[in-house]
Amino acid sequence: MKDSNKVLVIGGGGREHAIIHKLKESDKVSKIYCAPGNGGITRDAECVPIGVMEFDKLVDFAKSNEIDMVMVAPDDPLAAGAVDAFEKAGIRAFGPNKRAAIIEGSKAFSKDLMKKYNIPTAKYEVFSNSVEAIGYIKEQDTYPIVVKADGLALGKGVIIAETFEDAEKAVHEIMDDKVFGSAGGKVVIEEFLTGPEISVLAFTDGKTIKPMVSAQDHKRAFDNDKGPNTGGMGTFSPSRIYTDELADECMKNIFIPTMNAMNSENRTFKGVLYFGLMKTPDGVKVIEYNCRFGDPETQVVLPRLESDLFEIFDAVIDERLNEIDIKWNDGAAVCVVLASGGYPRKYQTGYPIEGLCRAESAGALIFHAGTKADGDNILTSGGRVLGVTAVASNLDDAIKTAYGYVDLISFKDMHYRKDIGIKKYN
Repeated sequence: MKDSNKVLVIGGGGREHAIIHKLKESDKVSKIYCAPGNGGITRDAECVPIGVMEFDKLVDFAKSNEIDMVMVAPDDPLAAGAVDAFEKAGIRAFGPNKRAAIIEGSKAFSKDLMKKYNIPTAKYEVFSNSVEAIGYIKEQDTYPIVVKADGLALGKGVIIAETFEDAEKAVHEIMDDKVFGSAGGKVVIEEFLTGPEISVLAFTDGKTIKPMVSAQDHKRAFDNDKGPNTGGMGTFSPSRIYTDELADECMKNIFIPTMNAMNSENRTFKGVLYFGLMKTPDGVKVIEYNCRFGDPETQVVLPRLESDLFEIFDAVIDERLNEIDIKWNDGAAVCVVLASGGYPRKYQTGYPIEGLCRAESAGALIFHAGTKADGDNILTSGGRVLGVTAVASNLDDAIKTAYGYVDLISFKDMHYRKDIGIKKYN
């Protein structure tokens, strides 16, 4: 490993900002670029106006700027083969190749994988025809029932239908109306599981898997888990229910079997594997896999990382993760997402954001998601605008501190949940 490395991070959201923030701490990193980045990332990295799917341009940039490592963060370029494009050009890249990224790119693939290798998950069927899907729902006649678009839909392709009418409508919208585009070529119809959710991200090089500290996301737009699903309105770490015993159960029944299953399918996974889990009355089950850092889970997990992130990435690429001792902060972190009013549906952007310096001076970690720089001002430019993170010795203090930081920030029509981290489970 060189002592001085130039890194290119692909992506432009809060997750990428959190990754860059952590990479900046490494003595091994001399320069960070981000493509395309956002208004806040411009302060921590040199932003490059190249889209995440413009592989040829990204490869050319990496070559001409002698980039030592590329970190591909979002799901779309991973599923489309971004890592393959860099590796073909002889550039070191962190993330799964296209064959492995299918674990998120196709829900049908991931469900079939779990069935084949006895990894616990919800009962399901896959359909490529809306009439057959609706017939199956009618046959099951149990509600709620879950309707999922097979492909990538920005975290919004999952509908929990409370009635037959809702389920029928969801199938038509996904498959016939193509509200999620090509992601809706197939649907997965799944039994509705009950219980608290847990997110566990893990580093893996295909031989070794090292889980990160646990987290919990809040997907619904409004307090008390009301409203439509979003890309995530806030997170906290650690999960209140993820005990050492549960962690051992997951390692044995889910994490290692998934890594081994991908190897058996000749789809060795190298990168970050995200496990969306649910603690059901019948044990922990997998709700979904992601092939990358979760967003906004990254915004609470990485601030708790005490080891060098660049060194971990380097070890994963070289398949020597077993040599790295990864250390975590024993405390807690909470991230509250500040969104544009109306998100995840229609919303306006272009509003100036006030109070950022005030909040950062108070100790806030602010990860920009939907922002753009306009001279000295930062403007809103997306649905999820900012992730405001606090780290403290325990969850209750982290919650209180995070909301204290939020009170210092404002923009027109700002919307956020007031209950991040507050829900307790027996």
